[in-house]
Amino acid sequence: MKQYYILFLVFILLWSCGPDRYDPERNYQDKEKEILTQFIIAEDSSVIELSEGHFLFSRSLIMDGKNHITIRGKGIDKTVLSFKGQQEGAEGIRITNSNNITLEDLTVEDASGDNIKVMDTDGITFRRVKVAWTGPINEENGAYGFYPVICKNVLIEGCESMGASDAGLYVGQSEDVIIRNNKVYQNVAGIESENSERVEIYGNECWDNTGGILVFNLPGLTRYGQHIKVHGNMVHDNNRENFAVPGAIVGTIPPGSGIIVLATKNVDVLDNEIKDHKTVGVSVISYELMSAMEGGNEEEQPDPESGVRGIQADFRSDKNYDPFPGQISIYNNKFENDNWFPYLGSDFGKLFLFKLGPTIPDIALDGIKPDDYFLANGDVNPSYKVCIDEQQPISFVDLDAANDFENLSMDVSRFNCR
Repeated sequence: MKQYYILFLVFILLWSCGPDRYDPERNYQDKEKEILTQFIIAEDSSVIELSEGHFLFSRSLIMDGKNHITIRGKGIDKTVLSFKGQQEGAEGIRITNSNNITLEDLTVEDASGDNIKVMDTDGITFRRVKVAWTGPINEENGAYGFYPVICKNVLIEGCESMGASDAGLYVGQSEDVIIRNNKVYQNVAGIESENSERVEIYGNECWDNTGGILVFNLPGLTRYGQHIKVHGNMVHDNNRENFAVPGAIVGTIPPGSGIIVLATKNVDVLDNEIKDHKTVGVSVISYELMSAMEGGNEEEQPDPESGVRGIQADFRSDKNYDPFPGQISIYNNKFENDNWFPYLGSDFGKLFLFKLGPTIPDIALDGIKPDDYFLANGDVNPSYKVCIDEQQPISFVDLDAANDFENLSMDVSRFNCR
């Protein structure tokens, strides 16, 4: 019996692990002063042409208050800007207070914080840009690969992101965003839209992250997200062990999560291929659940200067924040799952095994409802409707988590309201 037990543990360990290092061959050259100068003296409408090669920097490349600038390399993995051993600044490239900036055809690696951070900018385009951390993939890596925040008119296309200890491809508190045709892997969160409005996420491949695509609305920020469309993506095998820094909200994501919608309004999830996750394909949850999972523990919070968000126990003090999702439509997706047993390294996996047996739900709702979920006539308040209309038989669960799973239901027909 002991031998079977050990074999079972080894099986679980192997099942939950992917490649744990990234060690590309690099031959660094010293052009730091030359490239730093190009960033500093760039005039409006300039094109900064970067040659092929691997270039090492000890400080951030900073651009502030510029207009219509293109920063162009010779291609992914041909022009490599490395911040290995960075001594000044937290980001690799930092752009602020600018208009119409384009970065294309280059790689940015090993910043101590975020590889590329853009703030307060109208018009930012990333095209064929790769961001990564070399060496072990763990919580020592920086938080974000791409990190545009408080921006307008964001386009991220044809890019790659790997190794981020928070989100590989993130957009926060921004509006009018397109994220398309990217490859995102080996991060905690693959793609994350946080408190952003009018966001379209399509044509991306997300795999080997802890969670594939996250649509979050968090309290205490400058704006709240809505009107998000997630469609035509390949989201598969996001079963990587969670390596977020302690206290980070993404640290609560169970390995094996495909798409998560948290407390956001007006979200469409359609025409995606969602395959082979060990915990759940699509989940729709409230901030109440996140707070309960953390147990109100605020002793361990991430450094606020890092931009990494923890769970706020006092979220109810934000009177403009609605912790419940609503106006969610999930339809015409394709679900497959070769896994036959939920992952037991998370509470959700154990719960699903206990409640559902050897079934991994394609779609799960936490079932936590606001006080005004039902109108006086008994109808569901339109602000909180979740409509599910899949064309194939799916495994589904409404957890009723607020009532200790008392009215847990696997009947999806109640949500066929689109």
